[in-house]
Amino acid sequence: MAFSLCFTPLTLYPKQIPLKKLIISTRPKMSRQRLLTVNCVQENSHNLPAAVVHVKSRWEEWLSTAASLYPVYVTVGGIVACLRPSTFSWFVNAGPTSYSLALGFIMLSMGLTLELKDLFNLFLQRPLSILFGCAAQYTIMPAFGVLVSKSMGLPPSISVGLILLACCPGGTASNVVTLIAQGDVPLSVVMTLCTTLGAVVLTPLLTMILAGTYVPVDAIKLSISTLQVVVAPILLGSYLQSKFPRAVKIVTPFAPLLAVLTSSLLACSVFSENVVRLRSSMVDMSVSSDLSLFHQAQTILASEFGAVVIAVLLLHSAGFLVGYLAAALGGLREPERRAISIEVGMQNSSLGVVLATAHFASPLVALPPAMSAVIMNIMGSTLGFFWRYIDPSDSKTSLEATDKS
Repeated sequence: MAFSLCFTPLTLYPKQIPLKKLIISTRPKMSRQRLLTVNCVQENSHNLPAAVVHVKSRWEEWLSTAASLYPVYVTVGGIVACLRPSTFSWFVNAGPTSYSLALGFIMLSMGLTLELKDLFNLFLQRPLSILFGCAAQYTIMPAFGVLVSKSMGLPPSISVGLILLACCPGGTASNVVTLIAQGDVPLSVVMTLCTTLGAVVLTPLLTMILAGTYVPVDAIKLSISTLQVVVAPILLGSYLQSKFPRAVKIVTPFAPLLAVLTSSLLACSVFSENVVRLRSSMVDMSVSSDLSLFHQAQTILASEFGAVVIAVLLLHSAGFLVGYLAAALGGLREPERRAISIEVGMQNSSLGVVLATAHFASPLVALPPAMSAVIMNIMGSTLGFFWRYIDPSDSKTSLEATDKS
């Protein structure tokens, strides 16, 4: 028998995280049938897992659906930033304080839905796949960040921004995309949390080592900022969730939607800062050129704007592809391969934006993370929907093994 699991971004089934056997059914729901969230609790070696079924209300279903549209919000916001950059001027003018507060709120929302002891139990049960995924996150992307920047001969500021983006932890949007792709959702969620906590040390250290050849990088200040705007809010949210469960239970359904809207605002605001400069350079090239449309497109792609777009595309493509191949070579199952591929390929671009605006003088450093917020989500969502219609190769085997054990 398969259970239908309703997954909400930034949500990890507080207090009742699936600990052992959890089968995720992605088959279409029957009409007029409400979504069911099935939380499996600890089982012994002789009995079937006990299940607690919670019927979600209609407004909770609506909030969950609205929160899953994060790629749409970012894309629409990016279009608005291109057409009318002044729309985000109120938020931009308050930066970088507004950026730090926004990211802190996003991480607090994540912490409100987590219980660290349950995550620790899950880590003890599957340490190899989790450690493998985290290692892939902090080796594959930083390496390709340097490779892409050097091979394309990017300007120093853009190179630093691309490397900083590559050294960021996994993004929370990857959890939603993993569910769409029929991947291992619990693995994706735990990887996001572990890489986020590890970002306090690894993101500043890797950025200093890899980008220090372009501009001076203060790893200590980067580490302190990461601790303040990422780890501290997560721990605070988890503490509030354990100490005031009733109050948090009221707020929790709204947290994912507010978090994704805030993340969209953050990314699009930084993008709008650079739109005027990029758009003017593109207009100058088109006006001064009497070449064919094809050659004009080539000229635009060869410009600063085109270089950033191509670099971000190459970086995330490498993350998706090499992340999957590494997991396959590591002998992991297909659902785990998909989860690691998506987790490696999708970064926390909001953190990159905040660190870039707070610690680097050039506004161009924040451009790759801001562009990534739009491009990455379009790429990830496309890959997720592609995989949605391809059953994992070992799904039937896993199902039979679970039923027999």
